[in-house]
Amino acid sequence: MLVNGLIVLATVAAMEGVATLTHRYVMHGPLGWGWHRSHHEEGDGLLERNDLYAVVFTVLSGALIAFGMAGVWPLRQLGIGLMVYGILYFVVHDGLVHHRWPLRYVPRRGYLKRLVQAHKMHHAVEGRDGCVSFGFLYAPSVPALKARLQRNGTLAGERRGAAASPFRDAAGAPTAPPDRGGATAPPARGR
Repeated sequence: MLVNGLIVLATVAAMEGVATLTHRYVMHGPLGWGWHRSHHEEGDGLLERNDLYAVVFTVLSGALIAFGMAGVWPLRQLGIGLMVYGILYFVVHDGLVHHRWPLRYVPRRGYLKRLVQAHKMHHAVEGRDGCVSFGFLYAPSVPALKARLQRNGTLAGERRGAAASPFRDAAGAPTAPPDRGGATAPPARGR
């Protein structure tokens, strides 16, 4: 029983690494951008094409659990770990960060604030290249992300004139990120 629980917990932890690499190299890569682009663009519907990734991981989790229930150890535990990670993703990413469901909590301090800021910085870049912070539950420090964005010159609008950048005013002059209820990251692009 203890071993099974440890496998589930280890799978949840490992999934952050898998999700980070998948987000960086598949979703932002040439093969996966077709689905993921919808998440970086404005939309008004309840669903977006990017949600197909959740379907893929849900089917994978269900298949692992089913094979595990048929006696292939430890696939059930791996599938449960994947499912738990998916639930955490749904609560944190879709709920807390993007407000895709009625959770309207805005963290004002601590790790959750840092997590929201890091993801909003990920969305501060136009297109798929030059983004930062590809994890969903781990967030690098905000100053490090700001420095990387500024060093790379990949903020939205900097490649075509600075007016669209969330760190610049309409005239293109640098500005501080707006304070949105304690959040100091640029406003999120897309959802």
